[in-house]
Amino acid sequence: MSKIEAKNVWKIYNGDVIAVEDLNFCCEDGEFMAILGPSGCGKSSTLRMIAGLEEITRGELLFDEKVVNDLSPNERNIALAFESYALYPPLTVYGNIAFPLQARGMKKGVVDKKVKQVAEWMDLTDLLDRKPANLSGGQQQRVSLARALVRDPNLFLLDEPISHMDQRVRSVLRARIKRIHEDLGATTIYVTHDQEEAIALADKVLVMNLGVVNQVGTIDELFNHPVNKFVAGFLGEPAMNFINGKIEKPQEVSISTKEGRSVLPLRKKVAESHVGSNVTVGIRPEKITVSQEKREQEGTSVPAKIEIIEPLGEKKILTVKLDGEELKAVVPWEVAKLDIKPEQNVWLNFKQEDINVFDYETENSLLD
Repeated sequence: MSKIEAKNVWKIYNGDVIAVEDLNFCCEDGEFMAILGPSGCGKSSTLRMIAGLEEITRGELLFDEKVVNDLSPNERNIALAFESYALYPPLTVYGNIAFPLQARGMKKGVVDKKVKQVAEWMDLTDLLDRKPANLSGGQQQRVSLARALVRDPNLFLLDEPISHMDQRVRSVLRARIKRIHEDLGATTIYVTHDQEEAIALADKVLVMNLGVVNQVGTIDELFNHPVNKFVAGFLGEPAMNFINGKIEKPQEVSISTKEGRSVLPLRKKVAESHVGSNVTVGIRPEKITVSQEKREQEGTSVPAKIEIIEPLGEKKILTVKLDGEELKAVVPWEVAKLDIKPEQNVWLNFKQEDINVFDYETENSLLD
């Protein structure tokens, strides 16, 4: 397997269209890294440059400390799987999986052993004699993934391979991909716009927007210490709440409530130059506790009014209003069973370690 590094990599089309800007990251040997971001953010251009399918405009891409900018995809020894299956219709499932091995001139016995092994991993053993036209979409995608896995490559590159599947099939395939990665210890880079896939699969996530890497880190780091408002709002369902606030002291921010301004303590000090400035306060819905009485011992309590109650299995989503601003709170069923209803006044309880503050203009975090 390989350690993959990008150093100041750019992709510019037609001389002036910047698809990827100054990309820097490191995917360690055996690591599973997801590249996550909205459509058009540069994810696929990044993957295609790693694969050797797109020329790097400037910067360096390294496999195990060696620059590979000028190497072809074959010379990089990578395996690719895309959203489209790209199977060969005349060939059977066996033939599709075996094709990359046969193209390399491997002996028949070796090919047979490897095909049957990967077919077992992907639960395709009973389908080896079928043609692609006789398979379901989920089965065809498993064949596509099996064809990538069979090659023993230095690197697996997966570009939204299951994004168009229904939820049940996606869940099954995610589990298979995760299990195979763990069994093989393969270096894997997985492109997706779906945060659920990134969370379920990756050791580390690279978040992109508008061609720029915003943050690279573990899911815990991205959720709890986002470097800017985009990362904070892109991850999480429901998304992070954003409230207008004002820095009162280096370690205090205030927000407006129906009973006036409430002061929230911060987990660390911001620069003195920010005192008196308007900011955006962020708090995740699942970090808010709701009570019918004020609970000072939990940190800071602010008054609010319930607008909407939405059932969500073992939890409920409450939409509450603070002086005109709406927030979402995710509460356990035990809390939701209490006598709370729309138009009722409640208290929202925040812990200072869960409060984020973003510069109003730059949208960068003032705490991380």
